[in-house]
Amino acid sequence: MIKLKVIKNSTFRDKRGFYWTTWKKGILRKLKFNHDKFSISNKNVLRGLHCDFKSWKLVTCTYGKVFFVVVNMEKKSKNYLKHKSWFLKHEKPTLILIPPHFANAYLCLSNKCVFHYKWSYKGKYVDSNKQKSYRWNDPKFKIKWPIRKPILSKRDRTSKYL
Repeated sequence: MIKLKVIKNSTFRDKRGFYWTTWKKGILRKLKFNHDKFSISNKNVLRGLHCDFKSWKLVTCTYGKVFFVVVNMEKKSKNYLKHKSWFLKHEKPTLILIPPHFANAYLCLSNKCVFHYKWSYKGKYVDSNKQKSYRWNDPKFKIKWPIRKPILSKRDRTSKYL
């Protein structure tokens, strides 16, 4: 898929644990990040598929393990409705840069997980009431989720199929 960027930063580990850098100035020079968000989820919670058409998102799992998916929603693209997925976990820090027109979702696979979003956009933030929501199990996406009955928010339960 085009435009997606995977970033694997180095980590430092010793007997106390480990730490890693999620972002530093100069990594993505053309983006100016506006704000960060964290989401804490319980096992089997699925959040998404959500999308807007102006925001860039740099995401990572800072604790636990998630199944993370992005879907190309750019109608003019030859990759329209194609998806890519990863298993993200804090032990192997990986960041995914998601451009506008890509829906994203994640499923918490560990007892708890913490997911981090770093947002870049021009103008006002596109809050959830102005984002697009797509049905997580829409057959047009052909996503092989590792669960059949996830825990969903009302927004995600009532999302429409394409």
